[in-house]
Amino acid sequence: MPRDDATLETQLSDQEYVRPPTQFVGQANATDPGIYDRFEATYPDCFEEFAALLDWDDHWDEVLDDSNPPFYEWFKGGSLNASVNCIDRHLEDRKNQTAFVWEGENGDSERIAYQDLYRRVNEMAAVLESVEVAEDDVVTVHLPMIPALPVTMLACARIGAPHSVVFAGFSAQALADRLDDAASDVLVTVDGYYRRGEKLDHKATCDEALDLAETDPETVLLFNRDEALDDSVTIESDDPYVLVEDCLADCAGREVDPVSRDAEDPLFVMYTSGTTGEPKGCQHRTGGYLAHVAWTAKHVLDVKPDDTYWCTADIGWITGHSYIVYGPLALGTTSVMYEGPPDHPHKAISWELCERYDVDIFHTSPTAVRMFMKWGADHLDPYDVDVRHLTTVGEPIQPEAWQWYAEHVGGGDAVVVDTWWQTETGGHMITNLPAIQDMKPGSAGHAVPGVQPTIYDGAGDPVDPASDTAGNLVIERPWPGMLQTVYGDDDRFVSEYWATFSETDSDDPDDWVYKAGDGAVQASDGYFRILGRLDDVMNVAGHRIGTMELESAATTVADVAEAAVTARDDPQKGSVPDVYVVPRAECADPSAIPEAVVEAIESEIGSFARPGNVIVCDALPKTRSGKIMRRLLEDISNGESLGDTTTLRDPSVPEQIRTHVQES
Repeated sequence: MPRDDATLETQLSDQEYVRPPTQFVGQANATDPGIYDRFEATYPDCFEEFAALLDWDDHWDEVLDDSNPPFYEWFKGGSLNASVNCIDRHLEDRKNQTAFVWEGENGDSERIAYQDLYRRVNEMAAVLESVEVAEDDVVTVHLPMIPALPVTMLACARIGAPHSVVFAGFSAQALADRLDDAASDVLVTVDGYYRRGEKLDHKATCDEALDLAETDPETVLLFNRDEALDDSVTIESDDPYVLVEDCLADCAGREVDPVSRDAEDPLFVMYTSGTTGEPKGCQHRTGGYLAHVAWTAKHVLDVKPDDTYWCTADIGWITGHSYIVYGPLALGTTSVMYEGPPDHPHKAISWELCERYDVDIFHTSPTAVRMFMKWGADHLDPYDVDVRHLTTVGEPIQPEAWQWYAEHVGGGDAVVVDTWWQTETGGHMITNLPAIQDMKPGSAGHAVPGVQPTIYDGAGDPVDPASDTAGNLVIERPWPGMLQTVYGDDDRFVSEYWATFSETDSDDPDDWVYKAGDGAVQASDGYFRILGRLDDVMNVAGHRIGTMELESAATTVADVAEAAVTARDDPQKGSVPDVYVVPRAECADPSAIPEAVVEAIESEIGSFARPGNVIVCDALPKTRSGKIMRRLLEDISNGESLGDTTTLRDPSVPEQIRTHVQES
């Protein structure tokens, strides 16, 4: 619901709110508080406002067909092409405007105008057709953050071939697994790319994946990262590799007619982790997905065509799909892409690029914000960073990190918007519209208009709304960006996402409830606070405590840069929290941190949450995308053997922590 000032006034004594700056409200895309009531009163037709942001070949006959839950159909009868919506329709007004400004880690850079993007996408679409990619063929794409990645995605969309982008940092086995599940006849990759000053042999990963996979792609399209193919790369006569550069020479200047896709035709498959350990392909439709990300990019991110917008995610994840490629391009804006990590070639590279390209909207993860905090504001101070909007995505952000982000990156006059959503939801689900509602550090906010999140207890019953009761976060009715199914496995789609809280033998959509898998609380003011994955919520002597709450308390200690909490088995309490912390660089006495953390947690949460151990570490185990692998810390706390660590940024970190724990 929109902010009610009378109610707010009574809560200010025990709740912290930050009002959006007046200058932001004056220019924002969404300023009408009545949008919530309007969407609620007209559901599901309200989502026509989402679809109205797109150009359609054929108008839809029905906004939502919910006759066969949970296999919902959005904008039924409509047709469109995602590539046209992201490129062609902008050419008349802004063909010379930059679509992407790309920075390579080695100093290469490119400005790609919408007209040039149109040319590149058409030529790549012609290349795909030349190797016999047809409509509905799934093309697996294993590319890093180089322009070839969005170009290939949009080329697939142009010819109606769903893409399956596999994060470039994944192992050969992970690529092989995804190739097999998608049964792709065509794989797109590159000879190498730069990471922390080194050119990685990316083709070697592909070679190994081809050996491991049961699928035998007929063609592997190979880009070269630099002007010429790397000297270390060899292609044998019987290899499936085809050089993209040679194909592009044959297809120069070609234009490919876009395939008009039914709104329900799949646009892409994005693999994510499953409860069985096997990756599951989240299949997203063309119409509903594109409408959802366009609307949320406009109204949540406040993206405008004349903005320069930078989302630091990798396109290999859903955030990059939705809020680097499809959402911003559908709105005709300029986006920054950077090949490297945020600390190379130096720790201020993010701020250097923000100044160089006059970034208006900066979109990153809480993990990155905590890194920036750890490095200190001194790295930021020399640069003129003037942003009006800051976004966080991927995990809950602690209030302390939120405040640092607002003060040092936002200069105290930018909005900070936390967002909750998932690969499966396609786009934002819980987040404030930044000009309408006050910001509340540590809370994701309200539901996106038309979306209906609810908290269920363990028995599957709704808890009282706005009752500060922790439970299972669910979505009670369909939304346009939702996944269609698990690719090739409708039964798994039902069992993983719907069976827990639904009457699966019913054809009444009211009996079907989507399980998010996250714990959450809705406070008395209506704001949702995400507690994290349900396996990140521990039971300590009958108290359910989210790791976010404990980590937030730990990071109130001035010398703590990062904290990760995991559950250690306890015969009396069930579980006790172990807290792993990384000190700030300027910390003078790390040995004083454990006592300070215990005091902070007891003060912030209560003595029942007192940690069993506080372990000071040089680093935490993180994936290549920057997420903390708490599962490995839990193994260390409980004396279990460590599982697979090959997907970590630094696989040696868990063993270093284990040794430290054993010696202390």
